[in-house]
Order: sequence, then structure tokens, then C-alpha cells
Amino acid sequence: MEITVNPAGQQAVVVKLSGRLDLLVAADVKQRLAQVVNEGFRLIVVDMSEVSFVDSSGLGALIGGLKAARLAGGDLRLASPGPQAQAMLELTTLHRVLKPYPNVTEALQAG
Repeated sequence: MEITVNPAGQQAVVVKLSGRLDLLVAADVKQRLAQVVNEGFRLIVVDMSEVSFVDSSGLGALIGGLKAARLAGGDLRLASPGPQAQAMLELTTLHRVLKPYPNVTEALQAG
């Protein structure tokens, strides 16, 4: 799993994930998401366009990031989840909480 962080304004950041979001990397992803919240970013957009697989541990990491962002008065949004990730979100009904957007731009601009 490769994690790339790119600021997208004063309070927004894009966290791009590449690879498998599974048990082996979930703790690292959760920690990195919490770190960007601690750095002062309030809107976190997780770019999932290059994530090939998500398991329950990966979903847990995203929920952990969402919780950290919301406790700081912000939000976490998903951009470009692939078919497998989208299916996992819908099966678990997490798409209601972790709202997926078609791309990073729309996730950043959504109200």
C-alpha cells in the first residue's frame, strides 16, 4: 500500500491510496488519516482510484479516519472507489456514512 498526501487548500487534503486496503495495512492507513487531522486538515478526501481490494479491516481504517475528522469538526469523503470497494460499502451500508464521489474534484466541492 502506497499512501500519498497532497494538500488541496488550507483545510483540505487528498490522501491517495494505491494497492490493497486490507488487514496488513489497515493500521497504517488509520494512523496516517489521524495524522493529517492532527496536522489541521478538516476535509479529508481519500482517493481510492488505485485501490484494488478492500476488506473489513480496510473499512475499519476508513471509519477510524472519519471518526477522527468528525471529532475535529471535519469530514472524510471517498473519491473513485472501484467496483469491489463500492460493493463492500453497499453490502455494509457504509455508503450512507462514507459517501462515495465519482472523483476527487466532486468530493472536494461537495457541500
